[in-house]
Amino acid sequence: MSDDFDLLETSSNEKTEKVDVNWGKAIDQMKSKLAQEDDPESRQKILNATLDNVVDMAEKDRTTLLDAIKDLTDYQDEVGIMFEGFSALNPIEQKIIDDAIKRLERAKVELEDANAKPDTFWNNLWGRKGKIKDAEQELQQAQKTRDEADNKAKALFQQRIESADVQTLLNELSFKSQAAVKRLKDREIEIKEVEESLKTAIVEASNNHTKALQKKKEVEDKLEEQYALLKQARQALEEVADKQSEEYSKALSAVTILEQKVEELEGLKNAYTTLAASKDSFVHKHNLTIKVLTSLRSNLQTHRAKLKSDTDERLKYYDGYVVALKARTDQEFAAILEHLGVKTDEHIGETLASMHTASAKARQEMMDNIPVHEKVMQGVYGSYAEALSEIRAKDSAIQKNFAERYGIDMKEIFEDYYNADANAPSGGGDEPADAPKPEANDDDLLG
Repeated sequence: MSDDFDLLETSSNEKTEKVDVNWGKAIDQMKSKLAQEDDPESRQKILNATLDNVVDMAEKDRTTLLDAIKDLTDYQDEVGIMFEGFSALNPIEQKIIDDAIKRLERAKVELEDANAKPDTFWNNLWGRKGKIKDAEQELQQAQKTRDEADNKAKALFQQRIESADVQTLLNELSFKSQAAVKRLKDREIEIKEVEESLKTAIVEASNNHTKALQKKKEVEDKLEEQYALLKQARQALEEVADKQSEEYSKALSAVTILEQKVEELEGLKNAYTTLAASKDSFVHKHNLTIKVLTSLRSNLQTHRAKLKSDTDERLKYYDGYVVALKARTDQEFAAILEHLGVKTDEHIGETLASMHTASAKARQEMMDNIPVHEKVMQGVYGSYAEALSEIRAKDSAIQKNFAERYGIDMKEIFEDYYNADANAPSGGGDEPADAPKPEANDDDLLG
């Protein structure tokens, strides 16, 4: 089974590029930003939360993430972290950097090719020097483009995240965390390399300290011999009575030579003493430095292991948060649809109720208008009866006239009219007595 689970594993065969860090005030600024996030009203917000409140809280989360990513991006510049290696660039932003890198590499190759051509008459005749000059100018321009590429990509990146949603910002934060894990591991490897070099330095300093002490002891032994010889020479000098004699000069010369040797040996003794003290001091300094670096590396291991493990967990945590935001939106959408449905139901109900009310009112109005119609019809029937009475009177006169003039009895012709009540409306007097009644049919709405 692979031992990938060891989060504290540090060793790496990869050659890592060391980055000089300028700490500045970036850490203090970021700590200050984070310290401002404490909110004493958070409990009350939770207790009084509504879907609308959650929208504001989610927007605050987005703003906080946006500010944090901006600070981290600025922090990258301050501590010397390469922008493209610490931010999740989209294809457009990445292409700006990739194109600049390719152009710079191509310019270097072209300049090497131009310089590689022999400096001969024919090559110079065919423009060797001009090609070298053009290649040098292209290299300078390519280097300038490469230097500006990060800033261009960064500007697009900043512009993109200004309006990014929470999911994009969380992905960016996760990417930075993963990049930080690699950076911490690279730093641990760098510290471990320095530790090993310091261990070697301790051994060398300790050996030099031992050698210096040995040399010091040898010099001290020689000094004792020279001190004894010098004492004898000085005694011999004092015993010469004639201070102007050749014997005195030789004795004085011997003393001078011995004093010179003693002086040189004392100088060597002081040098070896100082060197031994210095090497002993550096043994302790290197040892202290190793302890400090080991402690720092241990702390970096702890942070890296926790950051790596927590980042893996946060990816799931962030996924849950994003899904929850989407679910809140879906819930709000469902609530809006429900609200629209209720309103539609209300409107349709109002319309149906209005229809029923209007129909009932129309029926009442129709019923109310029946007496009016009857009154109108009474007038019609009265006028009809009056006209019919006049007609009957005239018919009677005509009948009498016919009988007198032509001897024709008109009684049978006008009998039905004479027998009728002159004041009663004539609705069915002309109909036969045995006329059948109309049959009821299925269209009778009141049947």
